[in-house]
Amino acid sequence: MRRAILLVLGLMATPLSSSAQPPPQAPPAQAGALTQDEMIALLRTVDDRQRNSGDYKSLAYIEQREKDKEQMVYEAVVYRRDATDRFMILFTRPKAEAGKGYLRIDKNLFIYDPTVGKWERRTERERIGGTDSRRQDFDESRLAEEYDPTYVGLEKLGKFQVHHLELHAKKDADVAYPVLHLWIDADSQNILKAQDMALSGKLMRTVYYPQWVKMASESKGADVYVPKEIHIYDEVEKGNQTHVVIRSVDLKSLPENIFTKAWLESQSR
Repeated sequence: MRRAILLVLGLMATPLSSSAQPPPQAPPAQAGALTQDEMIALLRTVDDRQRNSGDYKSLAYIEQREKDKEQMVYEAVVYRRDATDRFMILFTRPKAEAGKGYLRIDKNLFIYDPTVGKWERRTERERIGGTDSRRQDFDESRLAEEYDPTYVGLEKLGKFQVHHLELHAKKDADVAYPVLHLWIDADSQNILKAQDMALSGKLMRTVYYPQWVKMASESKGADVYVPKEIHIYDEVEKGNQTHVVIRSVDLKSLPENIFTKAWLESQSR
């Protein structure tokens, strides 16, 4: 944990840390620049490495810190079925939040509140559990499907050499943020830093990925890469931040009926 925090601090100390405007684009002839096809291939690689052809289950601890408020820690179980684009989060702690959950069906995100027994539709901008996290922080990666990339530069982020890409959402893509900046490790091809922007160019969040874990997937027949920790900094409400720790990742098959409203409702009875 201490090593991860030191790595995040090292990445934050670089000149690439938060700014209200996106960094200027580098000239096309920059040494080491990726072509359009190479950028798309890189995004597809990032997507594929995080996906499992079968199912996915993990335990997530979500720590939320807000100015002038008591620190909150949530425990939740994350379920995914990447082959059919199914996704669910079930909160288990604290007691007041237990049984609350999110379910994604046919590109629609719903939230269930067991205290009133009602489902409500939510947008991709939904703050998961009221924290600074979003659905995209827990779900499979769809960068190549949802965004068009532009090359910004081959840069240094801390001690790492990274490809800095600017992504703009494709027409009709349902995403939380229309513009992303990514810093992808040129060696490992893991995302180290991301910045989420509004269409106006206003910086909304800065996200760091200090640790990735490689796991062998039997169903995929290849390795799957999972972020061990995610550090999210709210750039609108300065001082607010969310720290996500992912544990107990399981890639075995889940029950067939698990991604349904009835199953999620049953967990709070």
